[in-house]
Amino acid sequence: MKTIFVTAFTIVIFLGCANKPQAPNDVKVLSVSQVQWEKLNPARGDKSPQAATLWGNRKGKVATGFLVKFIDGFSSPPHIHNVSYKGIVIDGLIHNDDPSAANMWMPKESFWTQPAGEVHITSAKGKNNIAFIEIDSGPYLVKPKTQSFDNGERPLNIHTSNIMWLNHKGSKKVELWRNDKGVAGSMIQFKDNIQLQLENAKLVLISGKVTFQNQNLNPGSLITINQKTQVQFLCHQDIDECTIYVKSDRNH
Repeated sequence: MKTIFVTAFTIVIFLGCANKPQAPNDVKVLSVSQVQWEKLNPARGDKSPQAATLWGNRKGKVATGFLVKFIDGFSSPPHIHNVSYKGIVIDGLIHNDDPSAANMWMPKESFWTQPAGEVHITSAKGKNNIAFIEIDSGPYLVKPKTQSFDNGERPLNIHTSNIMWLNHKGSKKVELWRNDKGVAGSMIQFKDNIQLQLENAKLVLISGKVTFQNQNLNPGSLITINQKTQVQFLCHQDIDECTIYVKSDRNH
């Protein structure tokens, strides 16, 4: 697998200039301290990574976002998944590649994709190893390598040092993916504070600590925005930068 340099992307987030009042149902917050952890692959027993659903249902047929937590030194056997997924490293170091590939350890803010049916392994090292995983539809299953198939997609491993960000009004942005329905996933990186105008969006804090609506949020926390709303985030002063993943189907 080759490392891919991200050099082209489209801006899907714009900075606002004033914070508008929000109706109670417009914005919902799920702190990472509130998520429920369970075994990602119960068949592996105590060797299974832990998973926590942020939205959707990875056991159902709907689009889903969830967290995965690995122990230090974890390495899976060669396997496939029945669906493709996208991943962003939140903490620790993650390796995801062909079983014969040399380790390429991806730190926080790195992005990768895993096509359905392709044989691979996943490894982790570090005191805390957490990744955000997103699928377009489920269920998300782990199957043996003997059931491999080629769905036409090709995987990506994008180390955070290879991401080329667009500077814009004190923040940096990069679009990671976009589908034919206009839904896009981007990361935005900022210092101090930022205001965003969004609609039908899901935001996952990837790195740093932010204050949002008088709540202090840690990486892995989710913010869901329904109606068109302007929101403000404050990156804690003791943090160099904060990074948020934004999935949205509206451009403003």
